[in-house]
Amino acid sequence: MQNQVILLKVKQRLNKLASNDYDNIEAWQIVEAFNKAQSDWCRRNLHGLNAVKEGDESSTRRIDDMQVMLKSSPVVMHEMDGYYETVSLPQDYFQWKRISAKAKNSCCPVRPLVIYPVEEGNVDVLLRDKNKQPSFDWGETISTLKDNKVYIYTNNLFEIVNPVLTYYRQPTRIQIAGVVDPYTGTTPVSDTISEFKDDIVELFIDETVKTLGGDIESMNQSQRESQVVEQNN
Repeated sequence: MQNQVILLKVKQRLNKLASNDYDNIEAWQIVEAFNKAQSDWCRRNLHGLNAVKEGDESSTRRIDDMQVMLKSSPVVMHEMDGYYETVSLPQDYFQWKRISAKAKNSCCPVRPLVIYPVEEGNVDVLLRDKNKQPSFDWGETISTLKDNKVYIYTNNLFEIVNPVLTYYRQPTRIQIAGVVDPYTGTTPVSDTISEFKDDIVELFIDETVKTLGGDIESMNQSQRESQVVEQNN
């Protein structure tokens, strides 16, 4: 969907096409509210906070809606005493999905490794548990997320090879040519349109109107769009 259509739809739902009320709402404010709407919608639906509690892969619709944000990227890891740690998470990191890698030791060839994400508070217990501690023979280990880094535990039994992080990246912010980007303070020379399907962009528009309606204390628009967003979630 083109950005000019988004601007038109937002103004229409704020009753601004005929009345010109609140004509001081500028394009950059709509851009900011729309980008906020993208982020809010993604967080809510990845978590599954809706009427049927659907998370990111709880239905084919969720998978289809969210797949555009999934990204896999090789990561650099440093060997420490008993574990490996990555460098900081990518700048466009939004939410965890998984980390995959292979393992090798001095006597056996490289083999696939199953890595289970666990809570940081349980690491000491799991590293001592014979059934859950890192094992090269079984090709299993555990990982945690801390300090913007991923930790994969080895108990010094094997080496980590070819780690790849799969995660949800930040949604791409829209930009309008000639309109100041409120996030960077620069003025883009070309449009950046939303990467999502048009039916999802329609939901972002409702979210945008809900936000702007609250900003200008127009409770009717804010409440109406809030109901529409939830009904179409």
